[in-house]
Amino acid sequence: MRFAFAGIDFLADAFDGFVAGGWEPVALFTRPCDDVHDTNVRVVAEAHRRRLPISLSRIVPHDLATLAEIGCDALVVAGYPWRIPAWEGTVRYALNFHPSPLPEGRGPYPLYQAILEAREAWGMSAHVLDPDFDTGPVLARETFPLSPGETHETLLVRCQLATRRIARALAEDLPGAVARAEPQAGGSYFARASDADRTLDFRLPVATLMRRVRAFGPIETLARIGQGTIHVAQAHAIAAAHAHEPGRLVHQYRRTLTVAAADGFLVITRWSPVSLDAVRNFGR
Repeated sequence: MRFAFAGIDFLADAFDGFVAGGWEPVALFTRPCDDVHDTNVRVVAEAHRRRLPISLSRIVPHDLATLAEIGCDALVVAGYPWRIPAWEGTVRYALNFHPSPLPEGRGPYPLYQAILEAREAWGMSAHVLDPDFDTGPVLARETFPLSPGETHETLLVRCQLATRRIARALAEDLPGAVARAEPQAGGSYFARASDADRTLDFRLPVATLMRRVRAFGPIETLARIGQGTIHVAQAHAIAAAHAHEPGRLVHQYRRTLTVAAADGFLVITRWSPVSLDAVRNFGR
């Protein structure tokens, strides 16, 4: 069986799972990445190693027709932002990997919200590719418990490990999985995170603030201190009674900032006055 992969390094474990299941990759469709929030270095290197054709532009009907001409059986999508044209009549199968226990958590990137809502469990799903994002019948789903201290990084790894297991299982019997696919009903949708979602409100308890820091991790939260805003990558909490106004910088040692919150202090240990995006694009 032969497959084309559309995605980035984020869920490249789907690619690995199909290869481990004996499938032959024939093409890579990916997209430009900023190397801060996302990267395609791994999938592009693997495509070069295998001498696969690589496309960095949106998939169009001609691409699907070409896949049919070279005997491609399936289009495997994982971390690909563009809508795929109607694929029926070209490849036999088209499926998407999504980092949520569908039908819960549809949307562009639901991991942040899963932590912000303090979900007790989360999951990874694969579904038949549908004209609407994340709505096709579910081919496979794996759920797992979340810890009270779950971080963006640990949740991402949980999803990536589950992706490989799901992909390997689907590779062994994709026709059977399609025949057993469960239509989605109900569920929820998480919109793309905004700057407001990432902003720390020091009037809140430190436990709530730390949940937001953990949810966004290296994507950074925003904190307004004095007249400026900083980008926070790492922080720690001290629960303690105090008489300081929330948001006041009460102590600084070298680059460590201690800021008053409702019921304690947030100790900010990794931060920058500019975002990672700005650093990455400096001089371009």
